Amino acid sequence: MKDLKDKVVVVTGSTRGIGKEVAKAFLACGSKVVVSGSKEDITQSTAQELSGFGTVFGVTCNVKEHEDAKNLIAKTVEKFGKIDVLVNNAGITKDNLFIRMSEQDWDDVISINLKGVYNCAQAAISVMMKQRYGNIINMASIIGIRGNAGQANYSASKGAVIALTKTLAREYAQRNIRVNAIAPGFIDTDMTQAIPENIRTEMIKQIPLQKLGTPEDIANTALFLASDMSRFITAQAIVVDGGMI
Repeated sequence: MKDLKDKVVVVTGSTRGIGKEVAKAFLACGSKVVVSGSKEDITQSTAQELSGFGTVFGVTCNVKEHEDAKNLIAKTVEKFGKIDVLVNNAGITKDNLFIRMSEQDWDDVISINLKGVYNCAQAAISVMMKQRYGNIINMASIIGIRGNAGQANYSASKGAVIALTKTLAREYAQRNIRVNAIAPGFIDTDMTQAIPENIRTEMIKQIPLQKLGTPEDIANTALFLASDMSRFITAQAIVVDGGMI
């Protein structure tokens, strides 16, 4: 996508999995990408690895920490002079049946998956308002729409991300800031590959297209939402799930 060339894109949680694939996809379009993770050594090694694909800058950030998020955006602007796109991808799971879920597991998931979006989006919007343009893409989940047994904390966090997305889109549309979410279904990542084969088979049976999605499917959706091809789309949660819901 030619209009993404030289755009400055920040991707949180981009040292592995979907986030890393999103970073690579933007690099392939000629964007300048800030990769970020919570561990300094992994963040910098990922930045070094991806530097072969284009201009990459690594910034360590624990998204649940407000000052870390502010530092991430500040360092991006210091390095590149602007921020065009923020992809809030960082997230965790700590699954258990609700009655057995510890307060710590609830707080940990909410602090990363929801407060992390609040922290990074607030820092980015403060810059985007002055620029009078910007694009925020929040990674939600179909679990935030339909729910799932054993994932009360995760579903609550992702449902809230969708609600936050719609609200931010309405608040900042007049400043030419678009805010959308992506709600992936079952995606073929390290996490799903670790699931026993019989359970994976049952998962696939729930998908009308009869296959797992790939990180590339999510990355391609992020490119679309960041590009001018979606210039009249905001406040949406784009479901990428092979037809599950």
